[in-house]
Amino acid sequence: MAAQKKLRIKYTSPISEAGSMAVHLLLAVILALAASHTTATDPTQLQDFCVADNTSNIFVNGVVCKNPQVVTENDFFFPGLNVPRSTVNQQGSTVTAVNVMNLPGLNTLGISLARIDFAPNGGLNPPHTHPRGTEFLVVLEGTLAVGFVTSNNDNKLFAKILYPGDVFVFPQGLIHFQINIGHQSAAALAGLSSQNPGVITIAKAIFGAKPPISDQVLAKAFQLDKSIVDQLQAKFWMNSN
Repeated sequence: MAAQKKLRIKYTSPISEAGSMAVHLLLAVILALAASHTTATDPTQLQDFCVADNTSNIFVNGVVCKNPQVVTENDFFFPGLNVPRSTVNQQGSTVTAVNVMNLPGLNTLGISLARIDFAPNGGLNPPHTHPRGTEFLVVLEGTLAVGFVTSNNDNKLFAKILYPGDVFVFPQGLIHFQINIGHQSAAALAGLSSQNPGVITIAKAIFGAKPPISDQVLAKAFQLDKSIVDQLQAKFWMNSN
C-alpha cells in the first residue's frame, strides 16, 4: 500500500493578519499626512531668493523668478509702513498690504505683512477670510474687539478685546474681523503665513459678486425677501484688501 501523504495545512493567526493590516493602514495614513503637509504651504525656495517678476506673462502656481543678475536692494524693500493711512471711507478702515505684488522679494518665502488703520468709534475691518494664510495680529495703538468663527457645525465665536501690545491669531481660512471700540484711532500689524494669502470679504463676495448670484439663491439662503436681497446687491461693497 502506498504511503499516505500527509496533508499539511498552513495556519495563519488572525491576530497576525489583523496586525499586518493595521501596519499597512498606519503606513497609508502616514504617507497621506506627509503628502498633505508638503502641499499645504507655499513652496520652499531652492536658492537664496526668487524675486518675483511681476511683469512676466508666464503663469504658474506662484510667481516666476526675476533674473538674479538684475535683482537690486529695492526688490526687498517697502517704505513707509509707519505712516497712518486715511480711514475716510465706508468701513472706517484701511488695509495696507505688503505682499509679493508690491514687495517682490517675498516670492517663495511664505510670509507677508499688512498694516490696518481704524477710524475712532467703530472703524471696521469687516468679516473676511484668508484662504491661503493664517493671520497673526499685534495691536500698535487703540482698543480693538476681534474674533473668528469656526467651521460647521459648531460655528463657535472666539472673541477678545485687545490693547496695545496684545497679540491674536486667526487660523487659516476662518471668517474673522476687527473693530475699533475706542474713541481714538487704532492701528495694528498683521503677519500672514503666505506670500499671497488672498482675501475674501464675505459681504462683498456674496452680495457684490460679478455676475451677481441669483436673488432666489440668496433669498432662500439668508431667509430674506427677494426685495431685500436686491437692495443689498445694489449697494457698493468694499474690499478688505
